[in-house]
Amino acid sequence: MTQHRALIVRGGWDGHHPVESTELFIPFLEANDYDVQVEESPEIYADAAAMATVDLIVQSVTMSEITHEQVMGLRAAVAAGTGLTGWHGGIADSFRASSDYLQLVGGQFATHPSKEPSQLREGSEENNYLSYTVDITDLGRRHPITEGIDDFELTTEQYWVLHDDLIDVLATTTHPVQPWHPWHRPITSPAIWTRLWGDGRIVVTTPGHSPDILRDANVRTVIERGMLWATRTASAS
Repeated sequence: MTQHRALIVRGGWDGHHPVESTELFIPFLEANDYDVQVEESPEIYADAAAMATVDLIVQSVTMSEITHEQVMGLRAAVAAGTGLTGWHGGIADSFRASSDYLQLVGGQFATHPSKEPSQLREGSEENNYLSYTVDITDLGRRHPITEGIDDFELTTEQYWVLHDDLIDVLATTTHPVQPWHPWHRPITSPAIWTRLWGDGRIVVTTPGHSPDILRDANVRTVIERGMLWATRTASAS
């Protein structure tokens, strides 16, 4: 079996557990014959020679900042065939000030609606934990990342995502109308999507706020399949 090179880039806001969450997937990568390198910042993205050797990037960097050279290096690597994947804020809420990054990924976290105001507890992250459904789309039911997975329920942050139509949506989630919210009709957001960029493949999975959600069988299956699917293919140069 040909060994692939996986680059884990992690950091940013500690509330998304970038170290603990990425460590969950290293055994899977190694079991599938990936040589795994871990970096604690996006600095390596600016190293064109290093990036040319990477077959898959697993990114977990919430918010934070990225330089022009770093984001241009990331874009060039993906366009040349390097796969990019991640979950939750580690990919869908990274580098908010970089329009070049947002265009690459195709979707950006906007908010996660909270519980009814009388249920809110001061300072608790569980204020934003809602029970919701991840609905597999028709495309998702035949895509190798989500094939065979039925609609499933989670209780965690439900991401409202701003996105463009260059993404291929494998699953959605719908935010209902509630009396305490200002919107007037249900809003459907992509929950799992792919994106083709040059010779590269991108996979974004929005569930994954905490390690317990990443251990959910459906979430973990989607992320692991997404890693395999996004990895540089033999046809990519």
